[in-house]
Order: sequence, then structure tokens, then C-alpha cells
Amino acid sequence: MLAAVISIRELGPDDWRVWREVRLAALRDAPEAFGSTSAEWEDADEARWRARLVDVPLHALADLDGLPAGVLSATAPDETGRLEFISMWVAPFARGRAVGGALIEYALRWVASRYPEVPVVLQVRKHNAPAIALYERHGFVIVGENPEDELEFTMRWLGAG
Repeated sequence: MLAAVISIRELGPDDWRVWREVRLAALRDAPEAFGSTSAEWEDADEARWRARLVDVPLHALADLDGLPAGVLSATAPDETGRLEFISMWVAPFARGRAVGGALIEYALRWVASRYPEVPVVLQVRKHNAPAIALYERHGFVIVGENPEDELEFTMRWLGAG
């Protein structure tokens, strides 16, 4: 049996169609995990999709054996000096197949090349034990509750495990 092939690429404004496809799949699959809903994005026009790909500096798309399998986005540093991983999602067919880890490693390399001294944080649902374990394997630790959502933990990257 051949090993699965994971490839990751950054999406830009011209990739809005694939971003739309994957983002809507994520919003439908795990609506509780995101600040947006599929209803808010279903009828969005091309300009809105392109703008999201410009306004957020990193959108990494993972393909597994040539099929879109997951995404992870990252903000620029905010006014507090922190950068946040957002919109992380792995398609059901790709879960448990190293796609999430590959996305995190890619995003951490992206951060290191642009913002080497900037703290990296993310929000994760408290009940999402598989995601918490994935983040912990990649050097994230729980630092408290998300002050904006008591159902989420805030995690911070402390470096390679």
C-alpha cells in the first residue's frame, strides 16, 4: 500500500473558488468551531471571498492524495503583539492521517520566517479532545479560558515539544 501524500500550499486571492469550497465544507461540518456560519457565507460574492484571502495573511490548504483535506489560517500580529491561528479544520476523510499536524508545522514555519519573536495563540473548544491533543503534540499549552467564549480554551505555542 502506498503512503498517503500530503501537500500544502498557500492560497491567494485567485484561489477564492477552492477556498470557498473548503471553507463552506468546514462551516457545515463543524459549525460550533467557528465564529462564522455557513449561512453568512453561502451567498457571498467573489469579492468577499477574495477579500478574506487578502485580509488574513496566511491561508494554508492541505491536500491529501490530491483532494482538499484541511485548512489553517493565521492572522498578522494584533495590537497586543500576538498572532493567532484561526479557521483550522481537517476534512472527516483526512482525520487521523497527519493532515492537522502538517498544517500546524507549515504555519509555524511561516510564523518563524516572518515573525520569529511573536507569540502564537489559538482558541479550541473545550470538548474537542482530539484537537487539544494535536495542538499539545506540537508545543501548545492551555493558558486559560477564552475571555470571549467560556466554551473555549486559549492555547499558546511554547515551542517544539
